[in-house]
Amino acid sequence: MDREAQTKRNKLLEKKWRKFLRLRPVFSFIPFLDFVIVSGSLATGNVHENSDFDVIVGARKGKIFTVRAFCVFVFGILGLRRRGIDHKAASSDKVCFNHFVTPKAYRLSPPYNDYWVKLYQNLVPVYGREKAVRDFFRANDWALPAGRQGPRETIFSEKYWQSTNPNPAGGIHMYTTWILKTFFEFVLQGWILGRVFEKFVKIIELHYIKKGIKNGALGFKPRVRYGDDELEFHPDTARIEEMLKEDLRF
Repeated sequence: MDREAQTKRNKLLEKKWRKFLRLRPVFSFIPFLDFVIVSGSLATGNVHENSDFDVIVGARKGKIFTVRAFCVFVFGILGLRRRGIDHKAASSDKVCFNHFVTPKAYRLSPPYNDYWVKLYQNLVPVYGREKAVRDFFRANDWALPAGRQGPRETIFSEKYWQSTNPNPAGGIHMYTTWILKTFFEFVLQGWILGRVFEKFVKIIELHYIKKGIKNGALGFKPRVRYGDDELEFHPDTARIEEMLKEDLRF
C-alpha cells in the first residue's frame, strides 16, 4: 500500500473511531453487561467506507440471552444495529453484535489461524468493568507474542479506556442510564422473574438463529455457536481469508 493510500485509510480509521466512541453511552442502558471490546476491521485498522463496528460483549453468567435481547432492542430502535440483511452502505457505522461471552467462554474456541491471532492482539476494550476485561485477556493468552505473559497492558490507553471512570457516559446522561440499568438488573436478577425472562428470550432468539441457519445463511467456513455461555455469529469467513491474503501481499 502506497503512502497516499495509507494516509487516507488512517484518516478514515480515526473518523470511524470517533463515530463509534460517541455510541459508548448507549451501552449504559444494557443490564448485566460486563464489557464491550472492539474487534474486526476497526481494531485491526483495515477499514473502508462501508465498515461496520464489530464488538465482543461480555455478559454475566446466566444472562447472555438477556444481554443480547437488550442490545438488539436498544440499538435496534436507535437504528444503530447492523442486521443480517444489511450489506455495504446499509451496514456502515452500525454495531455488529456477532460475539457474546460469559466468563466460562472468555477463551476463544480453536482453531486459531493468523487472522484470529492478529485480531486478538489488537482488540480494544472501550466500556465495562476493568477486572472483567483483564480476565478476558488472560483467558486468551494464546494470542500473545512469543515470550509474553499476562494480558497486553498497552490496550488500556487513555484514548479508548478510562480506568478511573468505568462508565464513560458522563454527566446527567450517565446518571439517567445508570438508574435505568440498575432498575432492570434489580428486577431481572430475581430467581423467578430473571430466569423466566432469560428462558423466554432464549427461546425467541434461538428460533431466529436456527431459522437463519436452516434458510442457508451460512457461507464459507462458518463459525457459529449458540448456548448459555457463548453466542458467536461469523456465518461466512471468506472476508477473513481475503484479509489474510492481503496482509501477505503487504
